[in-house]
Amino acid sequence: MARIGYARVSTLDQDLDGQLARLTAEGCTLIRSEKVSGGSREGRPELATVIAFLRAGDELVVARLDRLGRDTRDVLNIIYEIEQRGAFVTVLDPHVSTQGPMGHIMLTVLGMVAQMERRFIKERQREGIERAKAAGIYEGGKRRFDRERIHALHAEGIGPAAIARAVGCSRMQVYRVLRDSSA
Repeated sequence: MARIGYARVSTLDQDLDGQLARLTAEGCTLIRSEKVSGGSREGRPELATVIAFLRAGDELVVARLDRLGRDTRDVLNIIYEIEQRGAFVTVLDPHVSTQGPMGHIMLTVLGMVAQMERRFIKERQREGIERAKAAGIYEGGKRRFDRERIHALHAEGIGPAAIARAVGCSRMQVYRVLRDSSA
């Protein structure tokens, strides 16, 4: 029986240290972490690795349920998958485990709260953007990579993979930038 920890933050500028310290203090022998949105299960390779690693009697530990996911259906599906492997889930804050009969009810309610919180966050964000647009100060999201540099490197004859490494984006994003500019 292993205690395996999973930690997640949504953005690159958020810090995993608090979750990692808590999971270590709880005796997790293996901890996987990632910086990716919890709005969906998609694109979360560390979570998939943890689930695939779980064996009968193992325990997956998360600091808070919203670290596992912010969509109730996703969270319940993740818990179901874990239980199909004979393992169980423990949430540290508030302390709830799927080992007991009340754990499932509590985790379902907590999952619904996490999903509702995500909807509130998105709604506040949308309202803030609308206010900024109305005030004429909205500039859109910040660019994550330099599109002009992609074009310059491409003009020099450098291939998409090398451009992606140089700019710090995926090869697919390079293809999109080049495609969108030629249209």
